[in-house]
Amino acid sequence: MKIPVARHISTIVPYPPGKPIEELEREYGIQGSIKLASNENPLGPSPRALAALNDALSRLHRYPDGSGYYLRQKISRKYSVPFDGIVLGNGSNEVIEFAIRAFVQPGDRVIVPEPSFLLYKLVTQMVGGETVSIPLRDYSIDLEGMLAAVDDRTRVLFLTNPNNPTGTLLRKAPFDAFLAAVPPEVLVVLDEAYIEFARDDDTPQGFDYIHQEDPCLLVLRTFSKAYGLAGLRIGYGVTNPSVATYLNRVHQPFNTGSLSQAAAIAALDDEEFLSETLRTVWEGMEYLCREMDRIGLNTLPSQANFFLIQVPVDGKKVFEHMLRQGVIIRPMNAYGLPRHIRVNVGRPEENRRFVKALTLALDELSRTD
Repeated sequence: MKIPVARHISTIVPYPPGKPIEELEREYGIQGSIKLASNENPLGPSPRALAALNDALSRLHRYPDGSGYYLRQKISRKYSVPFDGIVLGNGSNEVIEFAIRAFVQPGDRVIVPEPSFLLYKLVTQMVGGETVSIPLRDYSIDLEGMLAAVDDRTRVLFLTNPNNPTGTLLRKAPFDAFLAAVPPEVLVVLDEAYIEFARDDDTPQGFDYIHQEDPCLLVLRTFSKAYGLAGLRIGYGVTNPSVATYLNRVHQPFNTGSLSQAAAIAALDDEEFLSETLRTVWEGMEYLCREMDRIGLNTLPSQANFFLIQVPVDGKKVFEHMLRQGVIIRPMNAYGLPRHIRVNVGRPEENRRFVKALTLALDELSRTD
């Protein structure tokens, strides 16, 4: 291609999507695979959301509500947050893009924990910004280190709570002190994609900080995880309305569909499904951690629906061996953790199958390495 491309675009390494399960089964000659790699809801979608989808099908000839009025109204009332501070996205990852496009210019800096969600770096590079990565401390976000990295070129700072891929939490007192110390010209993005799974009362809930006078906080949430709507791509951000007005200037019209909005509204009312999801994840996590301890593998305590397992060989080798058994997990090589794998909790039968497959994979690898 002869069209000139900016260097900050040509050097991007695209986010690595997984292959469809059907294609993996065809490629490896297997059937009945289970996927424990993408932190999805093991129970499927909310039943109320499915019913709402069915009701909305007859209106597909109409454009969706570009303002997302009813969904924003539901979020505002449920969480007591300002209606005008709610911004909907095609997944919460799109709201990440809004924040960076609105506030980061070429040469500006974005501070991120390392490792964390890969998209923070990717979108920063898309706009010609510079990423400043602060290593985790004992697998947790180093708030002091991130604060020390702030300078006059810093525009956005990302925190993930619980962190992905480690599942570790921030604590209220350190977070409060951190937020108070961040200069008002820096936007703090608190990504709470997995906050529903957290059981520790000493972790901050982002919505509690939205009504403070300082508008430097944007809280992200998603319907992809706890509510089981990953395939509909619907998420949102909540912030001070003065910040939201700029986020709304950089997104496309009709960026969330009518089916997504209808399903999300219904899912917010499905407390029974959410409770069952949390119970399934928490019980499954306890079982899997006990089994890893029995096998002799170290795990990192997690407050999300996934956890890290330290393995004695390269994680990609474990991934390949388990894939041949029809069990899909995530190696952590791309996150700088080559001796770890990440696994999300599945249904009880899937968890048992995972343990069996991992045991077999490690046994085979121990005899070949």
